[in-house]
Parts: sequence; C-alpha cells; structure tokens
Amino acid sequence: MVKEKIILASKAHTKYLRISPRKVRQVIDLVRGEEVPKAFSILGSLNKRATRLVQKTLKSALSNAQQNPEVKADELFISKINADSGPTLKRFRAAAMGRATMIRHRTTHLFVELSKKEKSMPKPKKKNKVKKRK
Repeated sequence: MVKEKIILASKAHTKYLRISPRKVRQVIDLVRGEEVPKAFSILGSLNKRATRLVQKTLKSALSNAQQNPEVKADELFISKINADSGPTLKRFRAAAMGRATMIRHRTTHLFVELSKKEKSMPKPKKKNKVKKRK
C-alpha cells in the first residue's frame, strides 16, 4: 500500500481585486483540487472576467514554485484556493424624490496554494508475538 504525502510548494496572494468575491468563487470552485495544467485549460475555456484574475494569481504561484529546482509544474496541484472579501468601497447615487442610494463596490482577496504529492512506501509492520497461555 503506497501512501501519498502532500508537500507545500508555493503560495500566492492577490489583494484588492475590483470584483465581488461571489463572482470569483464561481470560477475557483471549478479548479479547486485540479492539477495545474488542467486548471489552466479549464480557465482558458471559461468566458468570465474573474478567470483572468485567477489565471494571473495561479501563474504567480507557479512562478514561485519554480524557484525551487526540485519542483516540476506537471506534478503540482491546487491544494487550497480561497476568495475572501476585502474592503467595500461605498459610493452614493441620486435616487427619486431627492434621495440617495448606496452603491457598494466590493473587493476580493484571492489566495492560491500549490502542493505536490509525493509517494512514500510505508514502514513494514512488526509482527506481534502471541503469548501462549498455559
């Protein structure tokens, strides 16, 4: 039985993206847990604005991982990817009857973590000696 050990390869953050976290989460849910080459092909086929931002952060994480010569891009997968909400920019717009309504421009903090699976052989189990009863 072969056990897989997960080793953290790199991380990347992109903060203050001018897009709502809900829209980014629609995209990152599709690539979570995928291998990096497959994730790039999935992102390339989507027609959403958030895909460009996710691709940019993923390329940054991949570039950080390639600083280590032992890591190959084909072996990496997305172990963790989050889109958290950043500060909301509040603006006002004129409304009917002299009122004003608030417009909220939401921002996103995007976090990507790439890891590598390493196969390791388990240690052989020691056989327990059975004590005989008298």
